[in-house]
Amino acid sequence: MTELTGGPSLPQERRIVTAIPGPKSLELQARRTATVAAGVGSTLPVFTARAGGGVIEDIDGNSLIDFGSGIAVTSVGSSAEAVVRRASAQLADFTHTCFMVTPYEGYVEVCEQLAELTPGDHAKKSALFNSGAEAVENAVKIARAYTKRQAVVVFDHGYHGRTNLTMALTAKNMPYKQGFGPFAPEVYRVPVAYGYRWPTGPENCGAEASAQAIDQITKQIGAENVAAIIIEPVLGEGGFIEPAKGFLPAIAQFAKDNGIVFVADEIQSGFCRTGQWFACEDEGIVPDLITTAKGIAGGLPLAAVTGRAEIMDAPHAGGLGGTYGGNPVACAAALGSIETMREMDLNAKAKRIEEVMKGRLAEMQAKLDNGAIIGDIRGRGAMIAIELVEPGTKTPNAAAAGALAKACHAEGLLVLTCGTYGNVLRFLPPLVIGEDLLNEGLDIIEAAFARL
Repeated sequence: MTELTGGPSLPQERRIVTAIPGPKSLELQARRTATVAAGVGSTLPVFTARAGGGVIEDIDGNSLIDFGSGIAVTSVGSSAEAVVRRASAQLADFTHTCFMVTPYEGYVEVCEQLAELTPGDHAKKSALFNSGAEAVENAVKIARAYTKRQAVVVFDHGYHGRTNLTMALTAKNMPYKQGFGPFAPEVYRVPVAYGYRWPTGPENCGAEASAQAIDQITKQIGAENVAAIIIEPVLGEGGFIEPAKGFLPAIAQFAKDNGIVFVADEIQSGFCRTGQWFACEDEGIVPDLITTAKGIAGGLPLAAVTGRAEIMDAPHAGGLGGTYGGNPVACAAALGSIETMREMDLNAKAKRIEEVMKGRLAEMQAKLDNGAIIGDIRGRGAMIAIELVEPGTKTPNAAAAGALAKACHAEGLLVLTCGTYGNVLRFLPPLVIGEDLLNEGLDIIEAAFARL
């Protein structure tokens, strides 16, 4: 697997020279505690000095294997050559004019790339923003303007952001919603096809869950009142849940039959993360609108809503925008990120990561005495997770997930947890990670299981 290191000066190796976190990080953590709001958390309080390829180097000289990618952002690495080159050139020209004041070509080029890459051969247009939550919020605005309806349907275990409206759209209370209400009205939540936890088994899940969801929408809201149905094709924060086969096509067809805008939230799953440009392609879904962010720009803040031209054009002139939306440096970075994805065929690399990770995780599940705590191995591409349970049951085991993450961190492997029940260990390595680092990270996970 070809590596993209962000330059030869950053060795692609794990190196532990101090405790994790080290003394310099602890010193900086004390400064942080004094001046940074306590509500801003960190998974691992090691302070980064450099990052690239599959590693993060901290200020103490430790080099950690990165299985987080800044939450699926640095898919091309944290210092990809094309991203750095294009963004640096743009920095030298100008940093900002505001596209709503005097526009620039980079914004248009990103929209052209989005029209080409997103599913469907219909005429498409885009609007650019700063964050995933902002993209989702604008997708709701656009859908309401187009349909002249108000209700928005979302799903159990879904995550869509931290603004007031996107908190309402998000399922999980803690830490995202607790104490921050009241939330935006006209948001309705229905079941999702969570195969591992479906009462009649995964084989029945797609059909039964879609029937339940459609029945609730029809009876409790009225399809004629629904502006948008929003779903992540692979649910991210909720636990890397792949809706059971048949669920997404049934929901998309229901939306089409009832004049509802079907929105695919591909903020975490998009841009080669699942081994396809967009996860909704797996079952041939062509969304009316698609929201993107995270992996789009190699680490710079950029987000987009892309969709059918007639829907995107529904808001009045001036109704969409924002001072920083589609910042020229972020647009340049996005063009560099897309260039890297094409040239390195990162969809193929994501599929290889899935092959390696799922194979190794299945071996762990089979041979470890405590393998019974791995209830489910799931995900696609470089978006893989294990759900941890009390042995012999499906009772969520959040303590095990936390202990495993802590053990991995101590050995120099950055991993993240997620899930509605806090019991899912998720793996989001950069798509450019070397296979040696990938396997070394999996060795650390296996050793952590053995000690648990």
